[in-house]
Amino acid sequence: MRAVLCKEYGMPNKLSIEDIPSLKPDKDQVVLSVKASGVNFPDTLIIQGKYQFQPNFPFSPGGEAAGIVKEIGENVTGISIGDRVIALDGWGGFAEEMVVGADRIVPIPDDMDFVAAAGFLLTYGTSYHALKDRAKIQPGETL
Repeated sequence: MRAVLCKEYGMPNKLSIEDIPSLKPDKDQVVLSVKASGVNFPDTLIIQGKYQFQPNFPFSPGGEAAGIVKEIGENVTGISIGDRVIALDGWGGFAEEMVVGADRIVPIPDDMDFVAAAGFLLTYGTSYHALKDRAKIQPGETL
């Protein structure tokens, strides 16, 4: 499978696209066939070593993704191969496959496409928090 890889800290021009082995889930994880990934500010921070969490090199950035469950770990319940899901895991989404804890995915509504789903949790959640909790927007106010 192909993946965008970060092998050293830096700007996006330091990233490479490479073929790597397909992923395998641990007992509490799923492998997602990624159909779309969100691109967010934390993705730019993590590749520069400026984010509060840092995976080991090499890693694929991409904190949120949407796709189809390809494989499940032996302890995973309530999720089936073929399910359409959103994954939010900090990194791993800029690849054809993403391994993620089963507790880090949610189903995609039938009427939502993968592109919209890929930007839903982090992007929408951050925007909602900014407006409601930080800006304290009130009913009747417009933006």
